[in-house]
Amino acid sequence: MLSPMQYADSTPALQSDWMIPQWPAPARVRALCTTRTGGGSRAPFDSFNLGERVGDDPQRVAAHRAQLGAALDARPLFLHQVHGFAVIQADAETPDGLQADGAQTRVRGLACTAQVADCLPVLLCDRAGQQVAALHAGWRGLAGADAGGVVERGVAAMQAAPGELLAWLGPCIGPQAFEVGDDVQRAFVAVDAAASACFSPLRPGKWLADLPALARQRLQAAGVQAIYGNDGSPAWCTISQPSRFFSFRRDGMCGRMAAAIALV
Repeated sequence: MLSPMQYADSTPALQSDWMIPQWPAPARVRALCTTRTGGGSRAPFDSFNLGERVGDDPQRVAAHRAQLGAALDARPLFLHQVHGFAVIQADAETPDGLQADGAQTRVRGLACTAQVADCLPVLLCDRAGQQVAALHAGWRGLAGADAGGVVERGVAAMQAAPGELLAWLGPCIGPQAFEVGDDVQRAFVAVDAAASACFSPLRPGKWLADLPALARQRLQAAGVQAIYGNDGSPAWCTISQPSRFFSFRRDGMCGRMAAAIALV
């Protein structure tokens, strides 16, 4: 069996199908979001799976992670995500596997990474190109608790005026497909009444939720105005594009994509 680096070297490090953020980030900021294509994992993880905890061949996953690192020219930092709102400050010595749903760094060569398969990845950088962050925003992490959700904590971790930050939203389950209950709708509206505009009634007790719109509201409320990427249109919806995106809600057992950002 091939070693991780041998396997990674057998294909180009940067796959043509991966998503490169279209945003005015500084030149020393490198960011991307993988898709499910371009790797060697077998069904139901086919093909570019980055998740270690989903049941895939560990050597394949290691190979894909090495390929991601080569594309970024940085070490991807993979967290143990728990749909919470903890954000860590990371450096070159920070190991993989820490329990958190976001990471921020000022260290070159370290890529903050958010794994997703329906949840929303949020990438942040400052206009000076001094720091970056990646956040994993499911509805629980986005809604947060008394001290705020993953977006508020991610913005605070950046140690810069929010007006100096840029945000990019990656692919996630779209507003045409994200069915939630009254509890989810109430959790957001209780914090901000304006969040009601991000929910469309489906039937009694059920709503369709616009996850990227909720994230935009939270970012704007935190002072971040320069927001790019996912606008809630079908092109960004993980559940409706089975050939391009992993989706846990659609498939159950599946792989994980990753949005990553680094200073290089």
